[in-house]
Amino acid sequence: MLKADIENSAAALYQAEKNRQPIDPVSLNHPEMTIDDGYAIQKEWVDKKINDGRRVVGYKIGYTSRAMQKALNINEPDYGVLLDDMVFPDGGNIDVSQFCDPRVEVELAFILKDRLEGENVTIFDVLNATDYVVPALEIIAARSHRVHPESGYTRKVFDTIADNAGNAGIIMGGRPIRPTEMDLRWCGGLFYVNGMLEETGLAAGVLNHPANGVCWVAKRFAPHGVALEPGQIILSGSFTAPVAVKAGDTVHADYGPLGGISCNFV
Repeated sequence: MLKADIENSAAALYQAEKNRQPIDPVSLNHPEMTIDDGYAIQKEWVDKKINDGRRVVGYKIGYTSRAMQKALNINEPDYGVLLDDMVFPDGGNIDVSQFCDPRVEVELAFILKDRLEGENVTIFDVLNATDYVVPALEIIAARSHRVHPESGYTRKVFDTIADNAGNAGIIMGGRPIRPTEMDLRWCGGLFYVNGMLEETGLAAGVLNHPANGVCWVAKRFAPHGVALEPGQIILSGSFTAPVAVKAGDTVHADYGPLGGISCNFV
């Protein structure tokens, strides 16, 4: 894509979020679009938010399950940027109207105490660099239509990447633990909406170990000289399918020994 097309696409996504009105997927009008184009649009969009006074607080990793990768014909995850206005309190009320087509996923968040960088980051480096791990819910949104209402066109992975990997919010809660306190692969979650069990999963569904998601994004940033910094939140990837939410819904995620997270969508 041309630089002007990237800038225009980022501006359209930026306005879509402001107007709460999803736009056409970028690839619908730019069939030549690539994954690199998607990240270039995402960066332009994030830069606009930073210019508005927002601050980067971390990153999210998506498409970590093999089933999802096979369905999309891709062989690696994707990432998006977490900004300070995306963090919501556990137990709070969240205005659902601020999101386009909101859905919720069950994850673990890694809070870093040391810098992580380079192409040779291992799972052990991640565990050593992590201050604590805490249950988290991710709110994902679609500032471009997942399925175009007129043509039926389904957006591609490049479109999701351009849309900040769908990230719109994060809620952390429950019991923080040291990264070696338990085998994180066996961390499980039960996700309820209005008291009805909707999804279950184990964190091993994230690349066999959720710390591998953090490894992946550190390696992905290495060629660009970007590091994961102390204090940042890294959402390691969902181990449940996304569940749609609407005004009036109360959600609760039960992580067993790690406690739970709840919030109300109003």
